[in-house]
Amino acid sequence: MTNNTERITPPTQGLTILYDSSCPLCCAEMAHLKRKDVNNLITLVDIHQSDFSTLYPNIEVEQAMKILHGLYGTEILLGLAVTHRAWTLVGKGFWVAPLNWPLIKPLSHQIYLWVAKHRQSISTFLAKTFGINKPYCNKGTCYDDRTNANSRGK
Repeated sequence: MTNNTERITPPTQGLTILYDSSCPLCCAEMAHLKRKDVNNLITLVDIHQSDFSTLYPNIEVEQAMKILHGLYGTEILLGLAVTHRAWTLVGKGFWVAPLNWPLIKPLSHQIYLWVAKHRQSISTFLAKTFGINKPYCNKGTCYDDRTNANSRGK
């Protein structure tokens, strides 16, 4: 794809992020983001849930595994456009503003694509080095361990 948006039917209000729940790094980022989402403007959807293709027929799981997808109004946002929109919605856009600066944007996009491609091995390294563990996810709801009943709340 040459641009980072496509037109689709609006799925929900706010931003819906379609993320890889098998990736500890991704889960940690989504959990951090949701802690900042005090106005509940962001919906997280696990691309591995059994009914994903039925709920989101315009999104190919294979493509969503390569690059982060987000649904915002009538747009499909990709990669850092999702990250930028998400952090802006939760009032922390200044954290990611440099990602859109003209001189930095092309480089940050290439770095993002590299990290996305290698996220499993990066996650494994970070998990071993810093003790970042992947929560257990079931139908889009993640728990800190298999015995917890939605310990994170909504």
